[in-house]
Amino acid sequence: MSFFISQAMADAGAAAPAGPSAVGQLVMLGGFVLIFYFLLWRPQSKRAKEHRELVSNLGKGDEVATTGGMLGKITAVTDDYVAMEIADGTEVKLQKVAVTAVLPKGTIKSVK
Repeated sequence: MSFFISQAMADAGAAAPAGPSAVGQLVMLGGFVLIFYFLLWRPQSKRAKEHRELVSNLGKGDEVATTGGMLGKITAVTDDYVAMEIADGTEVKLQKVAVTAVLPKGTIKSVK
């Protein structure tokens, strides 16, 4: 025993502090799962669903914007691809998933 430490202090220091209980740890884990679900997974799932609906409802004559920033009017639609007129007499084919937004009619003319 050391000269500067009393017996009571030595006994109190030897006891390790109790950690969180198993139930407390499970509650914390559940809280993290809920936070992850509501802040990350659910909003991403909602955006993916909205994009799938947008792509499935594409039709001839729709004015659209693509992921690359091109604007054009759809001239033909197949299962996985669309043909899009980007200028008079200029048509490109691209995947449906590249379409990010359907624009209101007349938007392309107002941009030119």
